[in-house]
Amino acid sequence: MKKIVFATNNAHKLDEIRQILGSRFQVLSLNDIDCHDEIPEDHDTLEENSRQKAEYIFSKYHIDCFADDTGLEVEALNGEPGVHSARYAEGTDHDSEANMRKLLQRLGNNPYRRARFRTVITLIESGVGEDEKKETLFEGIVEGAIAFEKKGSEGFGYDPIFVPEGYTQSFAQLGVDIKNTISHRARAVEKLAAYLMK
Repeated sequence: MKKIVFATNNAHKLDEIRQILGSRFQVLSLNDIDCHDEIPEDHDTLEENSRQKAEYIFSKYHIDCFADDTGLEVEALNGEPGVHSARYAEGTDHDSEANMRKLLQRLGNNPYRRARFRTVITLIESGVGEDEKKETLFEGIVEGAIAFEKKGSEGFGYDPIFVPEGYTQSFAQLGVDIKNTISHRARAVEKLAAYLMK
């Protein structure tokens, strides 16, 4: 079974990725390779952040790895929170409740609530010959809308307020099994898996 490192210690993301990839790959976390560093992600785009994280792990551990960055982009807010999704509420880091509160306040009663989740994955593999490494990007997008209030208890992040296109329930109401077949991360990971299995 191919071993590959996912540059995260986010248990939710790790579980999600492992469920999506199933038994096809052994997905290792940063803990599994004994990496406890604060990996920088200080760029202005999802692409740059995912590349920065993957580069960091590859250059330090010389092991095939991938990293992701995900953002919720709300049209009425000019794409906010976007790359700042995890730290949207001032002075917080991955505080989902505070982030959702801020987003719902910013939107108010605006009836135009179109939004999309976008995940970008950067895979870095050992190269051949003079090419020391090979880098590939994968993107997954799911369109939808922001609900007027939180609903559902499953999932994480903005799941209770994001209703994917074609559904009437939020990701948090639909549950993990459905989410993992239609989500932005699922779509990016399926592209990654198809590439790795070639």
